[in-house]
Amino acid sequence: MSRPVLLAVDDDGPVLAAVERDLRDRYAERYQVVAASSGDQALDVLRRLRLRDENVALLLVDQRMPGMTGTEFLAASRELYPDARRVLLTAYADTDAAIRAINDAEVQHYLLKPWDPPEERLYPVLDDLLETWRRPAPSANLRVIGDRWSASTHELREFLARNLVPYRWLELESDPQARLLLDAARTDAGALPVMVTDDGEVLVRPDLHTVAERIGLQVRAERSAYDLVVAGAGPAGLAAGVYGASEGLSTLVLECNAPGGQAGTTSRIENYLGFPVGLSGADLTLRAREQAIRFGAEILVPAEVAGLRREDPYTVVRLTDGTEVSASTLLIASGVNYRTLDVPGAAELTGVGVYYGAGRAEGVDHAGGRVFVVGGGNSAGQAALFLSQFAADVTLLVRSGDLVSTMSKYLIDRIEAAETITVEYRTEVAGAMGSRRLERLRLRTGTDEREVPADALFVFVGQAPRTSWLDGVVRRDDRGFVLTGNDLGLPPPDWPLAVPPLPLETSVPGVFAAGDVRHGSVKRIASAVGEGAMAVRFAHERLAGR
Repeated sequence: MSRPVLLAVDDDGPVLAAVERDLRDRYAERYQVVAASSGDQALDVLRRLRLRDENVALLLVDQRMPGMTGTEFLAASRELYPDARRVLLTAYADTDAAIRAINDAEVQHYLLKPWDPPEERLYPVLDDLLETWRRPAPSANLRVIGDRWSASTHELREFLARNLVPYRWLELESDPQARLLLDAARTDAGALPVMVTDDGEVLVRPDLHTVAERIGLQVRAERSAYDLVVAGAGPAGLAAGVYGASEGLSTLVLECNAPGGQAGTTSRIENYLGFPVGLSGADLTLRAREQAIRFGAEILVPAEVAGLRREDPYTVVRLTDGTEVSASTLLIASGVNYRTLDVPGAAELTGVGVYYGAGRAEGVDHAGGRVFVVGGGNSAGQAALFLSQFAADVTLLVRSGDLVSTMSKYLIDRIEAAETITVEYRTEVAGAMGSRRLERLRLRTGTDEREVPADALFVFVGQAPRTSWLDGVVRRDDRGFVLTGNDLGLPPPDWPLAVPPLPLETSVPGVFAAGDVRHGSVKRIASAVGEGAMAVRFAHERLAGR
């Protein structure tokens, strides 16, 4: 496979030459630099590259071109290279056009002309985009063979996808290579899923801990005691990992499934400060995880916390595998889960048509299908927009009479503009039906019920904090969210110190909570990141007080 392509497009000859020059100066050793003088010519280039199975990493395109604008070209390019990073070059007067391109063509960044000096105004942007660009999964040597309608296969694929591990998916019924590979591995088709590693090792029905070891994730702590242990690697936990490690604390982050939490499954975050074109939850997770590890934090995956006990002034955290680590300070950032849909058939069809969260694997599996999304919040709206890229028809089911009180306006506007998304108000799911997979839904509107064909149901209703492991040690409210600071009472009952709890501190000195798991938290990614950073500051204060 040859080097990935960087494609520059501009109808102005001198500008195109300048772009080519700057791209070659920086990237010629690792990428091919290709130029085109119009949108039509550039589409022809992409078609030829696709026929040769070449990788295209980045498209750098001028907006004002005769015949086809940059936005129109970038929108058309998505069919050929959906994973390529898309950058629009604009003049100052074209800023509004660039903003529209973010919505219409999913542009990842726009640059204003002139970009001199490139070391300050061009290369940092492109370096960042290229760092997060990944080759399509089928080019990887890791292979997963399974049944598309198997809950255990779905669990494995979801684990790999959420941990940003590329793999090749071989569906037993539709891919003839799947049967050949099983025969070569001398494995029975009744023992699925099967994972074949890069070095040819065959894992039959592997547990996630074994999978994590084989794909290079850290699964065991290097020490028995840490200055700061963080339970959960969502935005709050990852922020604490970054700030704790960067400020010299020995830091361990424990994550039961994959870094990023619910934010990591979000297809596009558009209202996060400093990212005007938005970014995906996977990109945010990748950046934060690498940043924390670079500063020296350990991140264990999968590592689920089972309980804790006090050995004053330390807190001992027990994992489900029986191992324990001692924490001088502990941050509870275990987040929330979506509540399960309590209707007939939903539990039996979970993972085979009924899903909690929407990732790329689910989107691809249901390409061209009829899917339903339950919920009226931002997560449901983002999922509907993401799934509309794959499904022929997306229906958003909302119990209330509108979305205004529960969803951000920018999402409402995009949903209303989407041709493949419809919204049904005052409607809820009354049942899920299917023999081997989801086939139909029973919907209830008022007192009327009806059955509709359905390929998939994505559920985003309510949130339940993941705090059962705190029973008997840390105080929570009647819904299970962790109480902190002034919410513990003035003075808190049974508080052992002469000074009151610090903000974000729980009923146990030196144990803090941040993010969605905390009582009264603002359910936003930015606030979770802020609380994770604040918790480290308070951890320093509590450690100094000892």
